Amino acid sequence: MSGGSGAEDERQSTIPIADPAVGEAEQDAVRSVLHDGQLADGPVVREFEDAFAGYCGTDHGVAAANGTAALHAALVALGVGPGDRVVTTPFSFVATANAIRLAGGEPVFADADPETYNLDPDAVESALQREDDVAAVLAVHLYGRPAPMDRLSELADEHDVALVEDAAQAHGAALGGRRAGSLGDVACFSFYPTKNMTTGEGGMITTDREAVAEAAARFVNHGRGAAPDGGSGYEHVDLGHNLRMTSIAAAIGLVQLERLPRFVRARRRNAGRLTEALADVPVGTPADPPDGRHAYHQYTIKHDDRDGLAAHLEDAGVSTGVYYPKPIHEQPAYAGVEASAPVAERLAERVLSLPVHPGLTERDVARVAEAVAAYEGVAAR
Repeated sequence: MSGGSGAEDERQSTIPIADPAVGEAEQDAVRSVLHDGQLADGPVVREFEDAFAGYCGTDHGVAAANGTAALHAALVALGVGPGDRVVTTPFSFVATANAIRLAGGEPVFADADPETYNLDPDAVESALQREDDVAAVLAVHLYGRPAPMDRLSELADEHDVALVEDAAQAHGAALGGRRAGSLGDVACFSFYPTKNMTTGEGGMITTDREAVAEAAARFVNHGRGAAPDGGSGYEHVDLGHNLRMTSIAAAIGLVQLERLPRFVRARRRNAGRLTEALADVPVGTPADPPDGRHAYHQYTIKHDDRDGLAAHLEDAGVSTGVYYPKPIHEQPAYAGVEASAPVAERLAERVLSLPVHPGLTERDVARVAEAVAAYEGVAAR
């Protein structure tokens, strides 16, 4: 005799926090590359660079092995090096700050905004006025919500520093009619499997600055310059790494890029349903910025009893994530780095991400919201 009804199976199944959507089209693209034989850094990578830059609305795209490599290369291409300081947020994945250190610089942490979770422009302004040798501001579009780039651009111009977007979670986000990736001097994306689109592993740099694009392209390819007079190309003009994207990853990326608008629409639809269903539930919910579009890589709520709510949701068959449980300045690798970031520290204790990915059904979204509302420990914001 069978175990139970379909409805019972649905109640018992777990709704995952992420569900990468990779199908036959991606498999066909990979088979095509395998048949072609140019696996490492062939023409399909150049095609993906151009297509992704076009999507973002920039003149140049430079593919990299992953998002961290993209950040590292972009900072080096901007000239960040030993003695330079970069103002950034402590409320992000550690790669944001690691890339600064890998380039030779040192992060200066400015606090987060308690409502948007992104960099607080007032904290950035204070850091720029206080610190010497600042070379750049590195803003993170956390969870897919664009950072306040208009104000940050004004501050960067006023202090003559570069403005970098960590857009690792913001594929398809927009502000003022412009897409993430085109809002600063240079931007960096990640294509990790849980992101809004994936190449398995991979990253991309977008910029309108030709010199920055050329320097980044050299850095990810052993510092190799253009082959003069049709030569072999073994002209290494800079110090560099092997941080290239594979053709297999790029082939997947081209297919995923075509699907990205649908992915983002689905994420925004699911987010809208969650927000509507949680309207009378006393938890903090995310929202679009004024004149902007949230891409909802994560749908992140705030709750004073975050850990209790997470345990309750796990029991209800709803997977959740905490991004991030510890600000970067409190990580052991950053011991000794001075930072005053009480908002980031409080957010790290309260944030909880709920499933919002395109694989959710309408019933899945309802189950998530119902499970949140059913938690007895839900208290005032």
